[in-house]
Amino acid sequence: MTEATWGDDAQNPAIGWRMSAALENVPRGDSDVAEVTNLAGAVREWLTLDPEHQRSAVLTPEHPVTLDGVSHDTLTGETIATLAERLPAA
Repeated sequence: MTEATWGDDAQNPAIGWRMSAALENVPRGDSDVAEVTNLAGAVREWLTLDPEHQRSAVLTPEHPVTLDGVSHDTLTGETIATLAERLPAA
């Protein structure tokens, strides 16, 4: 039997900040190679980008991330910004 979860925890399960994630569509010198790191590192890298590159960036976590009750396989723009608000202190 599965126990039901109610409230904020049901809509926002814990985020696996250590899972692998790829940050794509951002400048990397002369190449366009995705940076693969953990989710926390990718979000911190996104925060350092200028607004234009933040808008074009694509973040793909190893497993879907649930934000406000919605599961995301990939994140862009404002969705990454929402995830960044939940980033734990370094």
